[in-house]
Amino acid sequence: MKPSQLIPFFRQQETQILETIAEHVREETPTDEKQRLDAFCSRLADRFSAAGLESEILPTAKRGNHLRARFRGAEHVAQPESPPALVLCHYDTVWPVGSLESHPFRVDNQGWAYGPGIFDMQSSLALVEYALRGVQSLKLQLPRPVTVLATSDEEVGSQTSRELIEEEARRAAYVLVLEPPLPGGVLKTTRKGGAHYALSISGRAAHAGVEPEKGVSAVEELAHQVLALHGLTDMEAGTTVNVGVVAAGTRANVVAAHAEAFVDVRAWNSVEMERVNREITGMEPKVAGIQLKVTGGVNRPPLEKSVTEPLFAQARDIGRKLGMALQEGGTGGGSDGNLTGALGVPTLDGLGIPGHGAHADHEHIEVEKIGERTGLLTALLMELSV
Repeated sequence: MKPSQLIPFFRQQETQILETIAEHVREETPTDEKQRLDAFCSRLADRFSAAGLESEILPTAKRGNHLRARFRGAEHVAQPESPPALVLCHYDTVWPVGSLESHPFRVDNQGWAYGPGIFDMQSSLALVEYALRGVQSLKLQLPRPVTVLATSDEEVGSQTSRELIEEEARRAAYVLVLEPPLPGGVLKTTRKGGAHYALSISGRAAHAGVEPEKGVSAVEELAHQVLALHGLTDMEAGTTVNVGVVAAGTRANVVAAHAEAFVDVRAWNSVEMERVNREITGMEPKVAGIQLKVTGGVNRPPLEKSVTEPLFAQARDIGRKLGMALQEGGTGGGSDGNLTGALGVPTLDGLGIPGHGAHADHEHIEVEKIGERTGLLTALLMELSV
């Protein structure tokens, strides 16, 4: 089959794929609901097994279980022992249980399908399933095996899945991340890295009216440090440092003995991430008598073009064969692609179904793009070479 025939083939299956997407959305899988996540993981494993993948549930104690599925049958893979293509998905969402009552799955008269987590990224789970079903029904042959990871805690920083993701990435030839694309279906070739820090400031309490000289104000120190932190921002470089939460003191007539602040950092490249990390972890008190403790660090390194550009160049050529004009862009948010890119593994992100409104009331996908995006993923697995 020619690549140009893939999209028409999958368009014929859009209704069936959409039904599967609706099933995923209706199960509701917020990150902190382990019982629901585990049940979803089990059902997803059954679906993947029925689609010809070797599914393995990987238990975790604190979060939902993770799913690893391998597609490597000799009848559909030319070189079963080659390093696999790694496809990354997550099935946790930010939506709490009960969200379906106010945000039910529905399709409007524009052909947009709505529902909690549909764009980020329950629809992508169906996308990869049907892509690999298509490989079998069309009797196609892939150049290498495919490993699919569906993890349960991406929305909270991949706390329990990071080691698994990095382990599989080191074995892989390349990584395709099925996170939502940018508006217009634009693929993501750059993502900002992210870091989080907590400042704990200890001073000494005193009566603010009777003997203020005996106090050491944690609030005064906090003010100095907040200004210093925001001074690390470099808008021209795209680096932002934001003190988003602060807490201090007990009463207005008490010199505050304690204060704390929580900081978010974003940067496009590792040089900037390292600069800000060095400055924050090296912070010293400005007020005599203060004790200052800084914890935290980089959670997701930047995803940079050095690891995405080679894959995107190929993807753009493959897209042309499908009649698609693929474009690239960047985002300030992070994904598991940041983790694989930091290892130097070729990575391409934003391959999910086009739509809009991740985490928002209007979260949706464009139904007419389901077949197109499934065909693109199939073509990439057929033709990407590294």
